[in-house]
Amino acid sequence: MILGLVGNPLSKDIMTIYSEPNGTQKLLTFMLDNLQVTTPSPPPRPWIPLARPTNNRPACIFTVMCYNVLCDKYATRQMYSYCPTWALNWDYRKKGILEEIQHYSADIINLQEVEMDQFYNFFMPELKAQGYNGIYSPKSRAKHMAESERKYVDGCAIFYRTSKFTLVKEHLVEFNQLAMASADGLEHMLNRVMPKDNIGLAALLQTTESAWDNASPDAQYISQPILVCTAHIHWDPEFCDVKLIQTMMLGNELKTILDESVQTLRSNNMNINDPNNIQVVLCGDFNSLPDSGVIEFLSTGRVSQDHKDFKALSYKSCLEKVLSCDKPNEFTHSFKLASAYNDEIMPFTNYTFEFKGIIDYIFYAKNSMTPLGLLGPISQDWITQNKVIGCPHPHVYSDHFPLLVELEMVPTISGPMNGIIR
Repeated sequence: MILGLVGNPLSKDIMTIYSEPNGTQKLLTFMLDNLQVTTPSPPPRPWIPLARPTNNRPACIFTVMCYNVLCDKYATRQMYSYCPTWALNWDYRKKGILEEIQHYSADIINLQEVEMDQFYNFFMPELKAQGYNGIYSPKSRAKHMAESERKYVDGCAIFYRTSKFTLVKEHLVEFNQLAMASADGLEHMLNRVMPKDNIGLAALLQTTESAWDNASPDAQYISQPILVCTAHIHWDPEFCDVKLIQTMMLGNELKTILDESVQTLRSNNMNINDPNNIQVVLCGDFNSLPDSGVIEFLSTGRVSQDHKDFKALSYKSCLEKVLSCDKPNEFTHSFKLASAYNDEIMPFTNYTFEFKGIIDYIFYAKNSMTPLGLLGPISQDWITQNKVIGCPHPHVYSDHFPLLVELEMVPTISGPMNGIIR
């Protein structure tokens, strides 16, 4: 890059920076960092109503947020050269991120790219003061690191409002461990899937008395179990096979967790026999577009064993040993999931100079939950009029936009001693 400034009547400070090694880049950075921000804040994102709540049966209405907050170590000038350095700084961004989380005040908050230190010393104390509790796990590499390095590893967090939910049990899903256990010597599984240390995190929750509307007067409350899971799937587009396999392994693990949860709940004196009575919310940064094998698998419950995202690599025999294959030439799962968002509602959830698209999702159990409304997109007029070429931005604190949906859940357990506590 060449910037011809010699001979121009510029200040000594400007010319000093320009004459340094790599001076052009340093000068552009200096000018960006010292540019006065005249862009107004984006207008509030619209709330899109979808359905009216029912009044003639017990229902639990709650909101779910999914938000990749962009951890500090990834927020670099190399990655986001269009953003002033001060607006990439974590001390600046974390205040805006927290204000956004508090503004939307979701009952269940799923975060990705949360550094361990930030969870324990920032998010947890701040949100605990707002009536939340939470769980967290860093990516798998953290357990092989010294304490001084481990605190900067990012991972996933789930917060829940304690007035509506209590935690029964938490579960960590480590994709590299699952890949190693199922590799059976397969080269692609060992060399492509296993080295990626992405994780999923799940919380088995139960509803509290105050979570329910229209409950029958002869019951104090319905203690409905719900499994909330958030995941951060591998990012690289060249590894679409890894993304799909990680998602399939996640589905398989959730099935195992649900089976185990029946026993856990029974030991807590709940008369529950069917894993299908435990409702599911699955969300996260899946780093996959709506037309990918990942989203096809989650939305339809099946994916072809020769899907193009497997890249014609020989995973079939290995995956058949650990995954459901209820139909010939298909991998399947039994969850009946629907995505709260689609590309007609929100054209992108990740917005950078190099990439704009939908890669974040909130899936819910479509047989027992109804979306009542959701948070709409950031204003396209604001983006266009202010020539916002990517985020983060002084007014947008991550390269992802938070998703928020309001769900109405009806109980899948009923009758005396079937989860109704008297």
